[in-house]
Amino acid sequence: MANSPSGDSMLDRLVRILDAFDAQNTSLSVQSLARRADVPRATAYRLLDELVSHGLLARDPDGQVRLGLRLWELANRSASTLDLRHAALPFMEDINQLLGQNTQLAVLHEDDVLVIERLSRPGSVINQANVAGRMPVHLTSMGMALLAYSRPDVLEGYLERHSETMFAQHPKLHHELAEIRRNGYATFDGFIDPESTGAAAPILDSTGYALAVVAVVVPRASELLPAAVVALQTAARAISRTLAA
Repeated sequence: MANSPSGDSMLDRLVRILDAFDAQNTSLSVQSLARRADVPRATAYRLLDELVSHGLLARDPDGQVRLGLRLWELANRSASTLDLRHAALPFMEDINQLLGQNTQLAVLHEDDVLVIERLSRPGSVINQANVAGRMPVHLTSMGMALLAYSRPDVLEGYLERHSETMFAQHPKLHHELAEIRRNGYATFDGFIDPESTGAAAPILDSTGYALAVVAVVVPRASELLPAAVVALQTAARAISRTLAA
């Protein structure tokens, strides 16, 4: 695609516009969107018209812009995510019913934990995870379980890029990762919310590396934690077998 005077391509600008939305900014004015995407306002107006016409963005009656339903439709055609969700959902529903707490499924993507499914539960403990939301690896049991069971090159690359952040939160990081591998799950108290404990078990491929994790958040010091760990490990193994089949 043709480059702009600044050297970025049309595709670069389109991706920045779509990427400007996040969990805290689900709708934006054109001015805010242009600023967050770092594109001229005139360019933003022109590109928005095209994106809206294709259903990738939508305009609210008040002029605010939000992501369009066609993006959700396209994202749900991802074969790997679709297979994973279909395999995991029956077991997630069992955990959700057993524990009465929110249950989620996540993968490691672009150095973040990407949540691809979540089952909510009335009266459950506060949980910051949202479907299609990203969470920091170093502050979640999901991220630490994914990292512990990552391929060596993935782990090394991640630590090269984020060693300062990781070791600030986890001074004994390598010991913690080894402990997670030894136990087959990760649990951490109060990293994101002081009143909760996260627990996660890896869903492994045929070579023993993590494809994803299944996780729950329970009240801190809850008697549910031992049962949660057993349920997660059982579900993770079953999901792995289902995917292999």
